[in-house]
Amino acid sequence: MPNIKPISDLRNYSEVLRDVAVGEPVFLTKNGRGCYAIIDIEEYERTQATLSLMHELANGKKSGEEKGWLSSDEVRAHFQAKKT
Repeated sequence: MPNIKPISDLRNYSEVLRDVAVGEPVFLTKNGRGCYAIIDIEEYERTQATLSLMHELANGKKSGEEKGWLSSDEVRAHFQAKKT
């Protein structure tokens, strides 16, 4: 069940922050509408890393479609050449 609090509860922010945990954000409302989400820093960093990875994968897919795909043998040869 989501943890939803009115933004006015931030007057006692330490209690609001106590309710924040990994996988359990606190959603703040203003005039009954969702306004902000407070998440744990670990979850924030994981989300940012996921977004970065998804961006790189999208770039790779676009590059493959525009410039052509490499075979698995070509990929192996590329990385073996970088080792030496």
